[in-house]
Amino acid sequence: MLKPGEVQAVARLATHASRVASVCTGAFLLAQAGLLDGRRATTHWRMAHRLQRSYPSTEVDADRIFIADRGVWTSAGVTAGIDLALALIEADHGPELARLVARELVVYHRRAGGQSQFAPISQMEPESDRIRIALSFARDHLHENLPIKRLAEAAHLSVRQFGRAFRRETGETPAKAIERLRIEAARARLQEGSEPIELIAHAVGFTDPERMRRAFVKVFGMSPQAVRRLDRSHECQTDNSSRRDV
Repeated sequence: MLKPGEVQAVARLATHASRVASVCTGAFLLAQAGLLDGRRATTHWRMAHRLQRSYPSTEVDADRIFIADRGVWTSAGVTAGIDLALALIEADHGPELARLVARELVVYHRRAGGQSQFAPISQMEPESDRIRIALSFARDHLHENLPIKRLAEAAHLSVRQFGRAFRRETGETPAKAIERLRIEAARARLQEGSEPIELIAHAVGFTDPERMRRAFVKVFGMSPQAVRRLDRSHECQTDNSSRRDV
């Protein structure tokens, strides 16, 4: 627990800094110091809903690796701090130096996809029963059209009340959460067998394969076909490793 004097010191020092940055849950310190009021920010996906609930004047984006908003930089998990540091180097000294540093560290210069590729929406823990009911309803009806009005009805809330409560408790908009639920369901089916991409897209509620492809590229940085190949190659490596251990 931070002492009030420490929070005040951060707020005071920030007034003399050209920019301020945090890594992982350090965003809570910036928020407590008032530095995230009216700004967009991110933090570790597991804590994003808590940050949004605790500091409603901050717009929390749970899917970003890092965010820069008017001189205040926040990043997701600890390794995302490296992504943030590389972005700072690029901002100060250009992309070539950032690429050289990334090569020296043996990391990507710019990572594809957001942190939702690591964050199953099934692990969201909304506080209220109504939001949990809405998420459960969505999982059971993924193949159908799920506008916010229908989710609000399932939660017995007005559309406006539901939208605010959902964002506050999950750190996500309802539309983005539904898309992620569909992506998770699609990925599970991709892993399970050789079902055609088109059938999977319709089964989980994407209107067509192209829409699913765009969603996968946004989250994972690659197409459904590429994700299927990657998952299978990992399975093969695990199986081979197990055989060697035996």
